[in-house]
Amino acid sequence: MIGFFELKSDNKKSRVFLFVVFGLLLFLPSVWILIHRMEGNNPEILLEFPSPYIGLATEYSGKVMDPGSGVRKVWVGLIKDGKEHILQDEAFPSLSFFSGGAVKEAPITLKIDPQKLNIGDGKAVLRIAAWDYSWRNWYNGNQAYLEKEFIIDTKPPEIDMLTKAHNISQGGAGLVIYRISEKDSQTGVTVGKNFFPGISGYFRDDSIHMAFVALDHLQDLNTQLFVKATDRAGNISQAGFTYYLKKGNFRNDKIDIPDRFLNWKMPEFAVTGPNGGPVSGIEKFLVVNQQLRRENTELFIRISKKTTPEILWEGAFLRLPQSATRAKFADRRSYHYKDKVVDHQYHMGIDLAATAHSPIPAANNGRVVFTGDNGIYGKTVILDHGFGLFSLYSHLSRINVQMNDMMKKGDILGLSGTTGMAGGDHLHYGMMIHNTFVNPLEWWDDVWINHNVTSKINDVRDGEK
Repeated sequence: MIGFFELKSDNKKSRVFLFVVFGLLLFLPSVWILIHRMEGNNPEILLEFPSPYIGLATEYSGKVMDPGSGVRKVWVGLIKDGKEHILQDEAFPSLSFFSGGAVKEAPITLKIDPQKLNIGDGKAVLRIAAWDYSWRNWYNGNQAYLEKEFIIDTKPPEIDMLTKAHNISQGGAGLVIYRISEKDSQTGVTVGKNFFPGISGYFRDDSIHMAFVALDHLQDLNTQLFVKATDRAGNISQAGFTYYLKKGNFRNDKIDIPDRFLNWKMPEFAVTGPNGGPVSGIEKFLVVNQQLRRENTELFIRISKKTTPEILWEGAFLRLPQSATRAKFADRRSYHYKDKVVDHQYHMGIDLAATAHSPIPAANNGRVVFTGDNGIYGKTVILDHGFGLFSLYSHLSRINVQMNDMMKKGDILGLSGTTGMAGGDHLHYGMMIHNTFVNPLEWWDDVWINHNVTSKINDVRDGEK
């Protein structure tokens, strides 16, 4: 009897054990599914708004992310004057009831065209909502919500030309003055593929902009010029103006490269061949004259991107006193080595020679924005004269000024020399308007300045009275 009761008790325990195990097999996956499907993380809306303005055609792109239960739906609407305009209403599929959404990242692509939506300018609200496949909120899922206020502006800025005549030579400069109807517009003058920013603040009316412009010595007489303005909403307007482009007069210049020059100058430049091996003098010269020249010019252009928004200079610019011209602006140089043409370059300044170690005066009032060595130009000083106009002084043997020093016309910047790739003691004098070298001859001429710059400014100032 005892054995019978023991056996019956063991069977009961086994059944209980099996029941517990079976229950756990059902319970644990159910708990896992509930935990997984009841996750409480909201979808993430990733969308950047670079501007609080919506223009004639504004596009935004972003995405909704939900790595947990997947994206169920994305809705985007624009609310203007109490009316809702749906821009995106998209549902995304589910893998299964237990697996959640098939899409973990859903794109947001908005193309807002106020005219097609038949809405006017003014304040509007952009609303974005996204849901996931979580079982929370009675199977409606977690929700993310984003709201952003905008100003709809579909009217491009108006441009009013204030200067009437613009005569510009190849390699020369000009001044364009105009009024813009919308503040904070990005504006300037397009000259072919080049762009010269317009700067306000010189006149009492801060809607008036001035742009010093230049026609590069390589741009032809068919180059198109016009004023361009882009407002905060991205609306663009353009205005043409009367101009006359004159052909420049540039000379061809043959330069012989003797071995004695290579033996004297090339050791100053760190140029090696493949695997650090030696190179000949002419090979080093070509690397310096081509590659290093480009790098040096790029430095000048980078410096010229920042300028003070006021005119610091006054009257004609000074030429190095009692100096002779050794090279002209935009000379078409051909370099000859042992009766063979080895290179072609342009000379973007005027070389002036006086006595050795001549004192170098500041050509006009300005602020020092660069001092130091710049490759083929040697020791160099650059002055910012305001509104994008710069002068540079190269091949100096000594520099007497420091960064941010304010210079008066005639103040001594340093001494002439032979640093860089100079074959003899001289000053390389150059002038730039923003990113373009221009002919200094114009700026040494008081009559040219009065006709092309000063009289225009005075006429606009008189119109403000």
